[in-house]
Amino acid sequence: MFIIGITGGTGAGKTTAVQALETLGALALDCDEIYHEMLLSNNEMSTEIEARFKGVSADGKIDRHKLSEIVWGDPASLRDLNMITHRVVDCEVKRRISDFKAQGGKLAAIDAIALIESGQGKRCNITVGVTAPMEERVSRIMKRDNLTREHAQMRINAQQTENYYRENCDHILENIYDTQIDFKEKCIEFFGEVIRRNSHE
Repeated sequence: MFIIGITGGTGAGKTTAVQALETLGALALDCDEIYHEMLLSNNEMSTEIEARFKGVSADGKIDRHKLSEIVWGDPASLRDLNMITHRVVDCEVKRRISDFKAQGGKLAAIDAIALIESGQGKRCNITVGVTAPMEERVSRIMKRDNLTREHAQMRINAQQTENYYRENCDHILENIYDTQIDFKEKCIEFFGEVIRRNSHE
C-alpha cells in the first residue's frame, strides 16, 4: 500500500489534488468529511466536545456552525477540539485503509489540513503540501462557503503559514493555474510520476 498525504491551507486546492489521485485509482480519505461523519455517528466524540464547549449541542447534535465560530477565533479552543477529534478520525482512517488493502487496494490518499500536526503524516509514504496565492484562496473561500472577506481571512489566519508546509512536506504543489482543470492535469502528471518512481524502487 502506497499512501500519499495531501495537506495545505483552506482554499489552496487540496480537493483538486485528491480528485487527481482518485483518477489514478486511489482511495481518497478526506479527514474533514470523516470528522463530520463522526460527529453524527460517534457518541463518545460528541460527548467530549459538548463537555469542553458548553452549549454547542442542539436537539442532541453538535451545531457545527456554532462550534466553528468558537474555535476559528481562538487558537486554544481549536487545539482542544483537535485533541478530541484527531484521535477518533485517526482510528477511522486506519480502519478504512486496512479494509481497502484487504480488498487488494494499493494506493490511498489522506487529505487533511492538520496532516502533520495530527500525526497522520507518519502513516504516509510521502507528504505533499498544496499552496496558492493568498488572494486566490480568500476569493475561493468566500465563494465556496458564502463568507465575508473578513471571515475568510480569519479562517486562513487560524491555520499554518505557507512556509510551514514548505518546511514539513516532502513535496510542494503550487496552484498557480488559471482553471481547476489545468491544476488537476498538473496534479495527475505529478502524482503519476511519483507512483511510477515508487513502483520501480
